[in-house]
Amino acid sequence: MAFINYSSREIQLKIVYYGAALCGKTTNLVTLHKQITHAQKGELVSLATDADRTLFFDFLSLNTKTLPGFTTRFQLYTVPGLAIYNPTRQLVLKGVDGIVFVVDSHWDKMADNVESFANLQENLVENHLSLVQIPYVLQYNKRDIPNAAPVNYLEYTFNNRANRAIAFEAVASTGGGVLETLNAAARLLLAKYSKTPNANVTGMAKPHAMTAVPPPVEDPQAKGAGVT
Repeated sequence: MAFINYSSREIQLKIVYYGAALCGKTTNLVTLHKQITHAQKGELVSLATDADRTLFFDFLSLNTKTLPGFTTRFQLYTVPGLAIYNPTRQLVLKGVDGIVFVVDSHWDKMADNVESFANLQENLVENHLSLVQIPYVLQYNKRDIPNAAPVNYLEYTFNNRANRAIAFEAVASTGGGVLETLNAAARLLLAKYSKTPNANVTGMAKPHAMTAVPPPVEDPQAKGAGVT
């Protein structure tokens, strides 16, 4: 939930990057930290182990004057990808305002992606929330790998909902689609908390949704991956 400090005229909005282990959540924040100007960013904190790149969370605070009379501070977090850290995932989701769900485009990671997306929805319920209430953006990461799962398959699997989400293709390691993903999430949040539903945010690229959802595409080498 957004925190509004009227004395300092500041609005704090929390965006959580969610996804399976090693899907690119941490890489997104590291890349963003490099791209954003020094005046706009806080310290990036990353705790890692050999088993999972993110043990607890990454934190990045961005300041930008977007709503009249207020400074908006975006706080960016990631959750650990391994299932054994699910209590930490639930903790990080407390007070969340927006979500970026990162999908690994490897065929052999589809089952992990699906499991993580289901886990996100379960943990939102634990926090008395749902994807209907929380603005969220999908990011299809690692689009540079050979034989990446087709976008229409990813759309069918993760974006086949009544209220479809904005989705972006990305290569987080090189920065492709990273800032666009954050911009879209930020715009959704600012529109939600602004008096003007479709508020124009200066300096932010307008997000473009993917094309209509087609039928799924099956990779002959991906049979048994666990995706339906």
